[in-house]
Order: sequence, then structure tokens, then C-alpha cells
Amino acid sequence: MSLVKKFVIVASGTMVSRIFGFIREMLMAIALGTGPVADAFNAAFRFPNTFRRLFAEGAFNSAFVPLFTKEIEKGAETAQKFSEEVFGVLFSILLVMTIIIELSMPFLMTYVIAPGFTADAGKFEMTGRLAAIMFPYLTCMSLAAMMGSMLNSLHRYFPVAIAPIFLNIILIGVLIWAWFAKLDASNIGLALSWGVMAAGVIQLLIVWIAVRNAGMKIGLRMPHFTSNIRHLLVLALPAAITGGITQINLLINISIASTDAGAVSSLVYADRFYQLPLGVIGIAVATVLLPELSCALRGGKLKKAHALQNRSVELTLFLSLPSAAAFLVISEPIVRLLFEHGQFDVHATAVVSSILAVYGLGLPAFVLIKAFIPSFFAREDTRTPMIFAGISAAVNVSLATMLFPFLSAKGIAIAEITAGWVNAILLFLMLARRGHWSSDRTLLKRIPIFLISSAVMVLVLSSAISHLAWPLSSAAPLTMRFFTTVALMLGAMAVYFGMVFLSGGAPLSMIRKNLVSKEEKIK
Repeated sequence: MSLVKKFVIVASGTMVSRIFGFIREMLMAIALGTGPVADAFNAAFRFPNTFRRLFAEGAFNSAFVPLFTKEIEKGAETAQKFSEEVFGVLFSILLVMTIIIELSMPFLMTYVIAPGFTADAGKFEMTGRLAAIMFPYLTCMSLAAMMGSMLNSLHRYFPVAIAPIFLNIILIGVLIWAWFAKLDASNIGLALSWGVMAAGVIQLLIVWIAVRNAGMKIGLRMPHFTSNIRHLLVLALPAAITGGITQINLLINISIASTDAGAVSSLVYADRFYQLPLGVIGIAVATVLLPELSCALRGGKLKKAHALQNRSVELTLFLSLPSAAAFLVISEPIVRLLFEHGQFDVHATAVVSSILAVYGLGLPAFVLIKAFIPSFFAREDTRTPMIFAGISAAVNVSLATMLFPFLSAKGIAIAEITAGWVNAILLFLMLARRGHWSSDRTLLKRIPIFLISSAVMVLVLSSAISHLAWPLSSAAPLTMRFFTTVALMLGAMAVYFGMVFLSGGAPLSMIRKNLVSKEEKIK
């Protein structure tokens, strides 16, 4: 299977999941707005979700894939034994962690999850209750992430790509049922929390069945810290910090934002938009690139490894730069169209759209991080990215603490994107210094084309928006706003892609024509 097809499989599954996520957030905005229950649910859900991405997707995926790839080369039986050893240790750690967290929930609520909620007893109690219901979701999703890493290493990307869709489908179903049942806000929050738990179990079942179909039957073993497990943990510890840098920043930011009513929900709603291109582009590239690079480097195919790195960066910039540019100028019409209903008012639109515009500036940085980090992990170097992650986390916390009193949630967004750019630049400089990065002429030629095309798109969009103020305003009928916004987006895409193709900067055909065919031949 070609590299492009692998990207498309992962990206399409992520795209569908993000679209359902938008529908979920639209229904939540209608039902809860940016009120206290919305703040409580978002803060509570962020807690297990952060741990999931930090310890499962971040650490175990980054450390597990290169080691599992090595075991596959020794044979299926060896790889299965290794995966069972990992499963036994991971399950035991997660079980103990879940028990400790559940017992420590009052303390964590006060000092970690949402210290700002202590001034509102009702919101504080609700957040703690929802967090206690949802935290076991971490166990399900961490085990699912570990099995997903196995499937990615076996080049079976589809089950992993579609599994997250079920979280959004279940929560959409809960919100529709709540609307018909006329539940109040508190009961909607409780129903959503139980929906999260159910989704975790279903996603775990999906990847478990897929792993069995792939010929890997994982049995539950007693945990034993073998030499392989010790090596995995040595790699996973720094990878837990590195792979979860965005989540670490978000958890800290949520804690800071909890002191301002509505700030938590505003950040989450803006993050939903920003996660669409980040998930579709960045996560797809990172998911495919790590096992591909691991195989190439282990086989001594340095030419193939450099080609993979260059084409991955090319693809991320080709798609992320226009997305970032669009967020800068069209965020308010998009937020108004999708979220400004029910409890979500004009003021909420202004706040969320201003945060989204800031996130646009950081989008290229975060997708580049997704493209750079596999180059370290494939070489079993998790320490260097950990150091850079710590530096960027310090930048984030310092700026967020400084800016929040003056700019509220927007200040937190500025801190996030600044930290993202610091991390991306440090990663790139280190790869170049070590000789692990070799830019080719094609990449250097196309980056300016992408930048110029994005700039022209921004100018055209800005001019069009200035002439379409009323059709995009809250006063206009919903259908008029919908068709006007869609027309603007289609027009922007036509301008960008038209300029890129006409100037010879379109990379997809080149990837398909040159990289894929060469990938098959480089042995």
C-alpha cells in the first residue's frame, strides 16, 4: 500500500470523527452554551483525556511501535509474547492508577482539575462527580491505544482510524435523547459522562477484535518486568512528557482558565475547530510516519527515510497553511454559523472566534511537531523531545499566567501557540544539527509557493467578507448565512489550490508519482 493511501485511510477516519465531533459540540452548545454545566463537563472530561493522550497515545505509542516493529522481524510468536507482556503491565498500572485517582478526586479537584471552581460550590461538586464517572475511560482508551499501535505497526490503519468515531456517535445520541426527554442541564451532564464511559468500552472492543483478526491473540498475563518491558518503560517515561505536550499545556490552561466563568468552555469550543485540521493532517502523518520510519531505519534505508521525512513535512504544510490562514479571517462567520444557537449567544461567538483566530497562527507549528517527533522516536530517542517539551511547557505556563489576567482565554491561546512554535523550532534545529534531516530542492521550492498562495487567499477572503457583512451577520436568515459561508470557503479553496497547482507547487501528484514508486524500489 502506498504512503499516500495510508495517509488517506487515517485522515479520512479522523475527518469523519472530527465531523461528528462538530455535530456533538453544536448540540452541546445549544443545550449547555458556555454555562456552568458545560464548564464542569469539559473540565472533567479533559482530565482523563489528558492522561489518555499523555500515557497511552503519547508514551506507549511512541515507545512501543519501534520495539514492536523489531519483534515482528523476529516472528509473529515473539511479537505476540512481547505484546502480552506489555498488556499485562499496562493493565496493572492503569488499574492501580484508576483506584488512586478515584480516591483522591476531592484533592485533585481542588488543586489540579479546576481550582477556580471552588468559589462555586455547585459547579465544583458537579465537576468532581462527572470526573469520577469518566476517569475509568482512561483504562479502556489506554489499552485501546496500545492495541492500536500494534495494528499501525502491522499496517492495518482502518480500525484504529474509525474507532474514535463511536465516542461522538454515542454522545450525539445522548444529546438527542436528552432533548426529547427534556432533561435539565445537570442531568444532561451526567448522561454525557456515562456516554463517555460506554464509548470507551466500545472502542476497546473494536480494536481488540481487529487485533485478533490480525492474528495476534492477546491474553492477560501477570505483570513481569522483563528486559523488554524495562526498555519500554525507559523509553516511555520521557515520551509520556513529549507525546503529551499539547495535553499538558491544555490541562494547565484549563486549571488557569477555571477562575473565569465561561473561559473553559470557550477554549474547548475553539479547540474543536482547531483539532479538525490538526487531527486530519498532523495525527494522520504521525500515525503513518512512525512505523514507516522505524522500518526504513532498521533496514538501513536512509534515502527512503529522508524521502519520508521531506514528503511528510511537505504534505503537512500544503494542507495546514491554508487552514491556518482561513482561521485568521473567517473564524467568526464559521463559529456563528455552527454554534450561535440556543444558549450560545453573540458574546460567546465573539470570544470563541477570537481564540480560534489565535489558534490559527499555531496550527502549522503543531502539525510540524507531529511530523518531526517520529524522526526521534524511530531512532529510540525519547529524551531529546522530552527536554524540548519541558522548555515549551515552561514557556506556556509563564505566558498563560502573565497574559490571562489581561486577555482571559485569548491570553491562554497565545501562550499555547507560542509554546508550540518554540517546540517545533527546537526539534527542527536538533534534527538538522545531527544530520537526521536533509531537505531536498522540491521541499525548499514549494514552501514559498504555499506561503504566497495562502497570503493571496487571505487577501481575497478579507475583501469578500467586507462586502458580505450582512449575509454573514446574526440578523441574516440561517440558510443565507450557511450558503454565504460555504461559498466563501469554496472560493478560498479554489484560490489557494488554483495558485498552488498553476505554479507547480502541488505535492500530491509528485508523492504519488515519485515517492510511492521509489518507496517500493528502495531496498
